[in-house]
Amino acid sequence: MNEQLQPLKKQPRSAKSTRSGTQDDVVYAHIFDAILEQRLAPGTKLSEEALGEIFGVSRTIIRRALSRLAHEGVVLLRPNRGAVVASPSVEEAREIFYARRLVERAITELAVEHATAEQLQELRQMVNEEQACFSRGDRGAGIRLSGEFHLKLAEAAKNAPLVSFQRSLVSQTSLIIAQYESGSRSHCSFDEHNRLIDAIESRDAERAVMLMMHHMDHIDDKLNLDEGGASDDLHAVFSHLLQTKKKPGRGSSRSA
Repeated sequence: MNEQLQPLKKQPRSAKSTRSGTQDDVVYAHIFDAILEQRLAPGTKLSEEALGEIFGVSRTIIRRALSRLAHEGVVLLRPNRGAVVASPSVEEAREIFYARRLVERAITELAVEHATAEQLQELRQMVNEEQACFSRGDRGAGIRLSGEFHLKLAEAAKNAPLVSFQRSLVSQTSLIIAQYESGSRSHCSFDEHNRLIDAIESRDAERAVMLMMHHMDHIDDKLNLDEGGASDDLHAVFSHLLQTKKKPGRGSSRSA
């Protein structure tokens, strides 16, 4: 793991160019997406200095974003040693998947009861985008959309605590998959997602829950609970942001 990161030349701040919200919202969202897309390896050291340079913000803002991620269980804040991406143990992975199954069951039952036609259409569009990503070989974006599908489904369940809990579980699941997935790393969740939407639209709670549990089984079966494609190089993970910020910007100023 890269415990030491090479210093980066100061860049003009432009992290907000693709994200909205406060500066820590922007940093939080980029790191959260990198975890969902399995571009950040479990155990990666999250240097405040490197992240501050990458995003063009102060360490205070970086700390706020990392604190939010730590609250969701995907970042570990170590006293006097800095933050790292969480690296769940086998036992923790089993506990997380057990909790995920319970939450997914509850969300599915509530979605059958509450999901609107508009929300179901949004879910179908998300599945179409997920399938398109895998078709063109963009596995990271496809995995992220797969996770976001479950977050959108939680919103359709109309239970705020479940949405919050699910956000933490989905991101932790992505870390577990990055750490423990075995085999060909094939992905066919969009087929399972489409069948799930059909069952919810038909208001068939029993079938919807059965399909969701089958979907969880499919994810679980691919885990070797003993390997990764993610990276522990922060500059490589966020290279798309740095490339944007390297455009001519003489005279630009930095502020926190």
